[in-house]
Amino acid sequence: MNQQANGQQVDRREFVAALIKALPDALVVTGLGSASYDVYASGDRDKNYYLWGAMGGASSVGLGLALAQRDKPVVVITGDGEQLMGVGSLATIAAKQPANLTLVVLDNGHFGETGMQRSHSSLGTDFVAVAKGFGIKEAFSVSDVASCAMIAEKANARGGPIFVQALIEASEPPRALPSRDGPYIKNRFRAALGLRPF
Repeated sequence: MNQQANGQQVDRREFVAALIKALPDALVVTGLGSASYDVYASGDRDKNYYLWGAMGGASSVGLGLALAQRDKPVVVITGDGEQLMGVGSLATIAAKQPANLTLVVLDNGHFGETGMQRSHSSLGTDFVAVAKGFGIKEAFSVSDVASCAMIAEKANARGGPIFVQALIEASEPPRALPSRDGPYIKNRFRAALGLRPF
């Protein structure tokens, strides 16, 4: 179901905070912009990997991480505009079938970082149908905080890949900015995985 067709939406910060709380052991990759702000606002963690650029790259980074760290749940949290930019990555995710990867698209039907123009998901694109069309069988929409427990259960069961379209309100809460120091973010994340910095 696309954003335009569904009247119920959830507060983005409340949803992300509940999801992060329900997945304390997950490795979290964020898309640029609002997804990074929301994850950081829920509490900074060494296992958060914030992307500040590379629009469209979050799902691909998450895929690589999931393949390299198969014993850990990997959760990508990104926005609808960012995922639209990297929509082809869903085909590779479906081809590789990483059981430990969960992709959560925060969909407000707008391009929040560039002025809140309407995005494709409010103009007829059905993200769940797209994900299923690529071959991701476990794909569904949610629009309430209570769904976070179910998402976490599926993520921890490692029955993925899982695609979640979270229908969020088109709001712009105050920005909570994580570090923009790429080497610091990378090395902190590597240390959390028991790897040496480089």
